[in-house]
Amino acid sequence: MNSKFIFRSILAVAVVTAASCKPELKTATPSKGNADFSRYISVGNSLTSGFADNGLYLEGQQNSYPLMIATQMQTVGGGAFSTPFFNANQSDGTGYKKLSGFTATGDPVITDVPAQAVIGSATVPGFGTVPLFTKYTGDLNNYGVPGIRLNNITLTYYGNLNPYFERLLPNTSPANTIPYLSFVTAKPYTFFSMWLGNNDVLGYATGGASVPADFPTDKALFAQLYNLAAGTMVKGGTGGAGTAKGVVATIPDVLSTPYFTTVTLKALLTAVQASAPTVQAIFIQPGSGAPRPATADDYFLLPLKAANVIGKPNAAGIPYGLHPLNPVESKYVLDKAEAAVIVDYTNSYNATIKSVAAANGLALMDANALFKSYAAGRVVNGAAVSAAYITGNLFSLDGIHLTPLGYAIVANEFIKSINSQYGSSIPIVDVTKYRGVKFP
Repeated sequence: MNSKFIFRSILAVAVVTAASCKPELKTATPSKGNADFSRYISVGNSLTSGFADNGLYLEGQQNSYPLMIATQMQTVGGGAFSTPFFNANQSDGTGYKKLSGFTATGDPVITDVPAQAVIGSATVPGFGTVPLFTKYTGDLNNYGVPGIRLNNITLTYYGNLNPYFERLLPNTSPANTIPYLSFVTAKPYTFFSMWLGNNDVLGYATGGASVPADFPTDKALFAQLYNLAAGTMVKGGTGGAGTAKGVVATIPDVLSTPYFTTVTLKALLTAVQASAPTVQAIFIQPGSGAPRPATADDYFLLPLKAANVIGKPNAAGIPYGLHPLNPVESKYVLDKAEAAVIVDYTNSYNATIKSVAAANGLALMDANALFKSYAAGRVVNGAAVSAAYITGNLFSLDGIHLTPLGYAIVANEFIKSINSQYGSSIPIVDVTKYRGVKFP
């Protein structure tokens, strides 16, 4: 049958139908379902705080996913949501990176914006010197602490070691004694989000597996602490009725972020061969064993690009990375075996998170699946978004944390999970209101 005839027939029927009856527009009424959002708190690390571009600063805090979620919750009875913002005169916070331009060959020029909220330092016996940030003393709903691992949440001294946590506490380092888990549950709340565990693998990965102290948290200990955290959170804090509901999130596949996908073996060789066409290998120092040629199964870290050291000779005149006697250092490489450790521990942690969520009746946001789905790119409201560095607009300039657009996408996934679990109809965020990477 002729396709034009089919189209015209359908159009005719549509016109007749439209003329015979008035259209009935139905709008979903926001509903809280069987959850209570009157006091929502967010528990987590840098992703929860709004960390971006390798720093915590006011614009990033203003575009955190918990604040976006809380704003949408207000349509279904949600209350006020307080974020530990830096003051306007210290809006650059702990400092961050910005895109200043591009070189003649198209490489990004990234510069550092100085910190404005560093007020000094403190000496912690047995640990050394830690910076101090301007204290935050107001109401608090966003408890995101950059750098915190799950195996830090019960440590009584942790508030003296992590300046992001220290700035939220009443005492000055080294006089803090309250563990993170106790701090976030000190006041009653009705609903929570918890995104913990990312840093239990992230530090090992971003350091090229070169720092023994950053090795992933023991799997059994992770399971024990995650059960403790979830069990404590559902009680609703001090004075709570033990009926708090919440949502938890899995750990993203860090190897799919720009920090590990931007600098490739192919790109390095192409750049070197432009002036030295006979070069056929980039030599690396793996985690164990002798230096060897890199393969496609090894990961080069984003800082290697900024270091700009490939091919530069050492004191003996041996070019960096082009000879086994001067290989790319382990801190710039995650070799195949080390990458396998990251995958193994991430899978184990996520199995625990999913199990604990089910056992406690909590909503689950599968961040691992979400981030992987953007590896090849997706269309969001007509715009192409991917995990590509800078041009993908999902990840900020540090290659790990998100842009405001990325955080809006994450907020919507949380909201969808909450609605599905608790029968609520919290409206999703309009992602078109949020930017990707800021160009000069």
